[in-house]
Amino acid sequence: MKKVLVTGAAGYIGSLLVTELVRNKYDVTVIDNLMFSKTSLLHLMVKKNFKFIYGDVTNHKLISKHLKGKDFVIPLAGLVGAPLCEKFKKKTVKVNLDAIKYIISKAKNSQKIIFMNSNSGYGIGKKNKYCDETTPLNPISLYGRTKVAAEKEVTKFKNSVCFRLATVFGYSYRMRTDVLVNNFVLKAVQTKKIDLFEPNFRRNYIHVRDVVRAILFTINNFNKMKGNIYNLGLSSANLTKKQLSLKIKNRIKDLKITIKKGKDPDKRDYFVSNKKIEKLGFFPIYSIEQGIDEMINVFQLKTNFNNNY
Repeated sequence: MKKVLVTGAAGYIGSLLVTELVRNKYDVTVIDNLMFSKTSLLHLMVKKNFKFIYGDVTNHKLISKHLKGKDFVIPLAGLVGAPLCEKFKKKTVKVNLDAIKYIISKAKNSQKIIFMNSNSGYGIGKKNKYCDETTPLNPISLYGRTKVAAEKEVTKFKNSVCFRLATVFGYSYRMRTDVLVNNFVLKAVQTKKIDLFEPNFRRNYIHVRDVVRAILFTINNFNKMKGNIYNLGLSSANLTKKQLSLKIKNRIKDLKITIKKGKDPDKRDYFVSNKKIEKLGFFPIYSIEQGIDEMINVFQLKTNFNNNY
């Protein structure tokens, strides 16, 4: 039975990932300080192959102890998104970068690391060119800069795979309503209005369950993937914010979309190529339309997600 350590496991991606790892009979140890959710892992506490450690990734003694004997290390703990990182600048550097450096320094060469970066590191892409894994990185936020710096550290460790994630959407045990698709659908359901600033800014998207599928794919194909960086997104979902809004309007007919003057503080603007991972045989299976329908159903239940960033 392969042993896996996941930090930040109670988060948006982590809570779904460890659920699948446990279901697939991995021996799973997780470390989380439950900063954003105290309930997202409760359904796993009864499982014999699941071990929860309450703690922080900046606790070197704790990390060193639980790194020992693990086959795979998946460090997901982090402060995510530009607004949150600007609010907690020092903690962002400690969690997003320094904690990764420490894991790398203590990991044995035989251990395998799977790291999630964001393709926000591309910053502002060229208008008529897709960003691939060779495109120079130009992060425009503290969040992006710490993730890019952490990716550089991980790539020094040869037994590693790095992903640059598209903007993630969909339901998870630890919900986020700040990510763009989820946020737009929430506004559409609650107010029947979406106000768009800089509507032609472009993004790529991927369902959170496809991120989990990609990590499991990597575990099963690690030897042929190691030492590489992969964009991870839905190639049919390279969309401007206006195009995304119109897809939501296809589902919510009385939605009013208003183009507003002014600047979007999030300056990311790029389309992304996912051909490298697709050539290995991995393809997302959840469309943007499925994600929109899913989130409409979730938000129509009027659930109070009170643990968001």
